[in-house]
Amino acid sequence: MEKLSKGLEIIHKLSAGTHWPISVTPIVTEPDAVQGFWPAGFSSGTVSANIKYNNRKDLVLLVADRPSSAAALFTLNRCCAAPITLSRQHLVHSDSSMRAIVCNSGNANAATGEKGMSDACAMAEAVAQELAIRPEEVLVASTGVIGQLLPMEKVLFGIASLPSTMRRASIIEAAQAIMTTDTFPKFFTLELQLSGGPVRLSGIAKGSGMICPNMATMLAFLATDAAIAPSLLQTALSRANRHSFNAITVDGDTSTNDMVAILASGHGARIRADSNDYALFCEALEALMIFLAKLIVIDGEGATKLVGITVKGASDDRDAELAARTIAQSSLVKTALHGEDANWGRIIAAAGRSGAIFNQEELELYFNELPILKPGFVADFSEEAASEILAKDSYTITLHLGSGPGEATIWSCDLSKEYIDINGSYRS
Repeated sequence: MEKLSKGLEIIHKLSAGTHWPISVTPIVTEPDAVQGFWPAGFSSGTVSANIKYNNRKDLVLLVADRPSSAAALFTLNRCCAAPITLSRQHLVHSDSSMRAIVCNSGNANAATGEKGMSDACAMAEAVAQELAIRPEEVLVASTGVIGQLLPMEKVLFGIASLPSTMRRASIIEAAQAIMTTDTFPKFFTLELQLSGGPVRLSGIAKGSGMICPNMATMLAFLATDAAIAPSLLQTALSRANRHSFNAITVDGDTSTNDMVAILASGHGARIRADSNDYALFCEALEALMIFLAKLIVIDGEGATKLVGITVKGASDDRDAELAARTIAQSSLVKTALHGEDANWGRIIAAAGRSGAIFNQEELELYFNELPILKPGFVADFSEEAASEILAKDSYTITLHLGSGPGEATIWSCDLSKEYIDINGSYRS
């Protein structure tokens, strides 16, 4: 209950401070909400299969009541987990039409060889049998410790129990069931007004450590009742991912199990290519994904600050992203952020080794709106004013490389001693 209370407080605060697109209405779900969290056509259920811990929700099933358009993105780590390989195959074999997503926490089913692949297949087959659908219509995900085999007797028994738990409003338990080192559940929903009527976009996510661009140790499962072709949905997801889950970092490590997937049931308004409705849908999806991505960074292992690293004035967006990513992942920068030390030299040093091309004499640096560094290396700022900003739990650092059109933002956090404590004993 403590984790849920913490999550609701953070979600409320972040939502209130978010500049949502004018076409969307944010909906903050409360624990006692009776209205459905999931869009029309979807329900979810959870059980405790005791995969790693006893009496903790660790299996979740998201089900669509009809074949639904599907799109997904996966980790770029070449040591990818068995469920990643299987889900990629299922998207191809089912022509991107899905009926369910099943996920377990507590065990990544990664680096488990042929047995791991067989176990992932068994999970899809068990779900298919319970729902009377084809195994290829099931996406499979896992998260947890790498290199350990799944306790399949427990997993399969849990899957058999899932259908009886299905509810449209069961968001709290669904978000909790995919957590590992997360300290609070992550979820949100938006209502979007389109020319053909309202549609809903909802999502849950998990992630706290092993978080790096090209996604992270993160999972995100999204759903919408919009009627949209799989190809359009995949394009929208890929675009939104670039500025959300691909624009966050906690520790610079990319996981074996990253997945973001979205299903569209088709119960709501139809969205066509090259329409204003599609532009609005893409905007809303990106807003939802950025919101969930920020929740992941806020919950970074041992993190106390959410920091947006924005680079402007680069020769192009690629150079801006190179500089922003390098600054955001720098251990020296991140420890300075934790110590609330306005050590601007670490920031420009990180930019200098990023590979971005710029003239160092033109650099300008700001903490929120406070000028820290002016062209020609003039740093006559107030240490007290800088410390006041760095003491906040959320702020932005903006670095101008010059006068070019390139711009990028990466969301990062500070690096604390607690990160070492958490990861030094993760398997125990």
